[in-house]
Amino acid sequence: SQQAGLTPVYYTDAGLTHVYTTGQVLNPYVNWTANGYRLPTEAEWEKAARGGLSGQRFPWGNTISESQANYYGYTNLDSYDLGPNGYNAAFATGAYPYTSPVGYFAPNGYGLYDMAGNVWEWCWDWYGTPYAGGTDPRGPASSPYGGRVLRGGYWNGYAYNSRCAYRYDSVPNLDFLNIGFRCVRGL
Repeated sequence: SQQAGLTPVYYTDAGLTHVYTTGQVLNPYVNWTANGYRLPTEAEWEKAARGGLSGQRFPWGNTISESQANYYGYTNLDSYDLGPNGYNAAFATGAYPYTSPVGYFAPNGYGLYDMAGNVWEWCWDWYGTPYAGGTDPRGPASSPYGGRVLRGGYWNGYAYNSRCAYRYDSVPNLDFLNIGFRCVRGL
């Protein structure tokens, strides 16, 4: 945000005077009115993933195949998984499968790529059950489970993990080869 000349969103103090730039702060203070970059809320992520569609499993419709996303096909598990079975053949060419490059698959209705499969994406919200949404789209202030929300599925996950509505969580200081993030900008 600072490099782009925007107002930062995350701070290490309640007065919003010390910009959070490095290190691990489990609960940074947030200036929701800032125009800088931040993680999307879970509600923002799901709306973006759907790409304007409503009531569909995936950003493009109700079925999935390896021509649409990087995921692990297992057609016996879900009737909407058109496969084929196994890792996506385009990204399982070496000793271990890998992520697909941005733009390999078609974008959704909002022009966004890889909203299903490839890597889990961090959301701002702490994980709560059921999904908060509704009156406070920023989610709960903490989680009894200790994790923040992950959305989107990943290259080693099944079709159901890649659904727009599927939710997962992890502790926020975890880094792993199947977790990434997508930034949004405040207005």
